[in-house]
Amino acid sequence: MNAFVATFRRELAMMWAGGGALTPLGYFFGATMLVPLAMGPDRALLEAAGPPLVWIAAALSVLAMLERLFQADLEDGSLDQMLLSPAPLEFIVFAKGAALWVAIGLPLALGGAPVAIALQAPVERVPLIVASLALGTAAFVSVGLIGAALTASVKRGGVLLALIVLPFFAPPIIFGASVASGEDVAAAFAILAGCALGGIALGPIAAAAALRLQAE
Repeated sequence: MNAFVATFRRELAMMWAGGGALTPLGYFFGATMLVPLAMGPDRALLEAAGPPLVWIAAALSVLAMLERLFQADLEDGSLDQMLLSPAPLEFIVFAKGAALWVAIGLPLALGGAPVAIALQAPVERVPLIVASLALGTAAFVSVGLIGAALTASVKRGGVLLALIVLPFFAPPIIFGASVASGEDVAAAFAILAGCALGGIALGPIAAAAALRLQAE
């Protein structure tokens, strides 16, 4: 538990140092809040285009933070210290993912409330949109751990990372947009929760295995 808390606090401080975590948040708000200005006041058009756009912007915002997640640890020797730690590497990877979700995923989910209102979503659906974004960003982060670990030794591996993780981002985007649009909400929310729980269970294990290969 001490290793988890120490890793979580360290990663959270590093992500917010110098305002680094503000970049994806700025992209998310910029990409979504400018849509009503570009598309006009047509409510029906905003309701149709808004949910997919919100989820695509959220996915790309998380993706922007993944490239350096393990790369810096590999370069400065921190990965060797993680492997020598008495705490399981999977536990440490989970702490890094949790810090990323708190720094990026949770603010994105909370930011979904004003964005949803700006895109003409019914007010009674806003809490459900926020909850679905919280689950969706957890799924993005969990899958992203695997991609970040696989590309940790690749210089400028952002494109390769995107090719690896974006296909796995598709299910949360599809079902999250269904929740936001009000189509089959119960079923879509359940599948979205399953994606998040599956990613949380398997992501740290697969990422830790990839990091062990990187260290050899």
